[in-house]
Amino acid sequence: MRIRIALRAALTALGLILLCPAAAHAHGDTVKVVMTGQREGHVTADIAWENDGDAVEEAVAATVNAVSGDGSRTMGPWRLVRDPAKAPAGWVTAESLPPGSWKVAVDVGFPALGHGELQVDVPAVDPAPVTGTPSPSAPRTQTPPPAPASSPEAHAARAEAGSGSAIWWTAAGVTATALIGSAVGILVRRRRERRRGHSGRRPVLR
Repeated sequence: MRIRIALRAALTALGLILLCPAAAHAHGDTVKVVMTGQREGHVTADIAWENDGDAVEEAVAATVNAVSGDGSRTMGPWRLVRDPAKAPAGWVTAESLPPGSWKVAVDVGFPALGHGELQVDVPAVDPAPVTGTPSPSAPRTQTPPPAPASSPEAHAARAEAGSGSAIWWTAAGVTATALIGSAVGILVRRRRERRRGHSGRRPVLR
């Protein structure tokens, strides 16, 4: 599989070089590929001319292949497209690598030959946090309703009120009885004094 990919890249590079020989001779016959890593799984690289370091303004024919760290998985071949965030030398893949450790290789065939390799680690994206269930609110304290009229508390309250009124009426009755008794005693003493006064007078002889 790798031989077929390399052969395809070589044929592509050969055809493009034959079509545009002037560009290669102006800047040199090789390009420098600097692997810059990944951005959300998309492989990123800077491509410039090896001799003068100028950014490659022409279209770039390059293939990107990735092999997992344990060699069990392969991704690609993918092509590079211009990276608007890092123009004019920046390039990026439209596809993205899944999370894991990858050995990434970039082979450029046009406008000149170039090669770059890098170990890339793509982190796993944490899932969105699950919204916790709201905690139940504290129970509201309710004031007990007033005791009905037939409850023992109501009977006790009425008994206290009745005993208070009975005491008041008893005190009032004792006071009134004492006043009446003293008034009667005064009247009796006055009548006795009047009788004594009449009995002590002597009759006048005419």
